[in-house]
Amino acid sequence: MDGVTSRYISLEAGASPGYLTINLAALARNYARLAADIAPARAAAVVKADAYGLGADRVGTRLYAEGCRHFFVAQFSEALQLRPLLADDASIFVLNGLLPGNESTCARHGIVPVINSLEQWRRWADAARIAGRSLPAVLQFDTGMSRLGVPPEERDALAEMVKTEARIVVLFVMSHLASADDAESAQNASQLADMQAVIAAFPHFDMCFANSGGIFLGRPYHGVLARPGIALYGGAPVSGRANPMEQVVSLDISVVQTRTVQAGTPVGYSGTHIATCETRLATIAAGYADGLPRSLSDRGAFYCDGVRLPILGRVSMDSITIDISALPERRLTLGSRVELLGPNQTLEDVARDAGTISYEILTGLGNRYQRIYC
Repeated sequence: MDGVTSRYISLEAGASPGYLTINLAALARNYARLAADIAPARAAAVVKADAYGLGADRVGTRLYAEGCRHFFVAQFSEALQLRPLLADDASIFVLNGLLPGNESTCARHGIVPVINSLEQWRRWADAARIAGRSLPAVLQFDTGMSRLGVPPEERDALAEMVKTEARIVVLFVMSHLASADDAESAQNASQLADMQAVIAAFPHFDMCFANSGGIFLGRPYHGVLARPGIALYGGAPVSGRANPMEQVVSLDISVVQTRTVQAGTPVGYSGTHIATCETRLATIAAGYADGLPRSLSDRGAFYCDGVRLPILGRVSMDSITIDISALPERRLTLGSRVELLGPNQTLEDVARDAGTISYEILTGLGNRYQRIYC
């Protein structure tokens, strides 16, 4: 475990219905590639949602070992869990800022809030006065996403607060790109122009702007610190282009039963699939409770020996039925494994079949899998 205590239970060999392999070496290479691409800017790591479901403890400590010193989470509770795992020279930023009442704890643990509103600024300033010392913060501005950040009409008021509050040390200003995965979107240039207006209004502070897709939009978006997320974990940072990142995750699911059915036989709940000919089936031991979307019903597939094995009927809570007729008889038996993610199928492939995005597939992978870190 490399000195890290994981929240995931280590199961006995063969006890788990599925095996989620997380290649930390590939993760490290992805980080190194992104860091090199944006130099002399620095690369942070977004490890929110338990490092996109892969384990913030293992991911965070590995990236720290690779030289990462800036880590972004979404919730304050995530920062508290990560803080003891990283050395004091690692900075942890809370993207959502702080809910009322968390300010003193945040200050005590040396965690940095991202200020998204005038109220959050006032509360953090009060915390600095109570602590009797300076406290760091990041200022986030809404540049066109209407989600988080100080809205345009409140920028002047915040600028005045910044001038008069000496106890808050602003590390940089930031915003979030809404369409960075679409390199052709006009919203990217619009947000960049607005971010440049923010820099003009707050001229003493550096910029943090680029997410995964933003890194590939070019140097004007990089600022002094970029914060990749999905690209670290092997997801495609830009839609419609070849994925430059190395695959980090593979997922194999065990077979629990095989059978042969005749033409006219219904398969799965409500008999939504009817066999059109004699068909060999395998039932595998994972379903939507394990993060395999119900929308994959009669659409998605698994693989074995490079052969596509379509999902037949509905995805159940704990099981899925697949067509294995294309494989030699007896190739799959009780305990055999089939691939959902791996050499034959990417996150983007599964997301496309499910009608969703790679982020949702990755963060939804359940905790019943045996996690194997390599």
